[in-house]
Amino acid sequence: MTNDRNIVITGFMGTGKSTIGRLVAERLQRPYLDTDAEIVSRVGMSIPEIFARQGEAGFRHIERRMCRFLASQGGYVISTGGGMLVDEGNRDVMLASGFVVCLTASPEVIAKRLLGDPEDRPLLQGDWRGLLEKRRPAYESIPVQIDTSTRTPDEIAEEIVSLWQAASV
Repeated sequence: MTNDRNIVITGFMGTGKSTIGRLVAERLQRPYLDTDAEIVSRVGMSIPEIFARQGEAGFRHIERRMCRFLASQGGYVISTGGGMLVDEGNRDVMLASGFVVCLTASPEVIAKRLLGDPEDRPLLQGDWRGLLEKRRPAYESIPVQIDTSTRTPDEIAEEIVSLWQAASV
């Protein structure tokens, strides 16, 4: 396969982006990159620290810069932060430059997956169900959707690889 377009995995927190992204990268022998981890590495602060010092607007600015940089690269499997592709400009850039998959899950499944994780997720401190509803139209605008509620990460990774291969022909 000579297609070096990035595979971009996005969706709300708790849908399995990081776990599934790593599995897809392993299967395709591609480098894996988690945008939140990359931002932490480059900025030298945790996501909660960035939110505390620069606010959500400051974090989103950093995220936009990261998005454009990654869109200019090739050959990666990228898991985005849950809000990165809610921004229409970011979404357009990634859709134009990569194969984008949006992972979904029912609110009940997300709630179970997020138990015990609040310190690493600043937006989990508020009404995350309201946030999910607010973001839903942006997520639904992404053509490739996969519900992770009742399937294993391996099954989902295999589906993403198959979809990417079919789209690469």
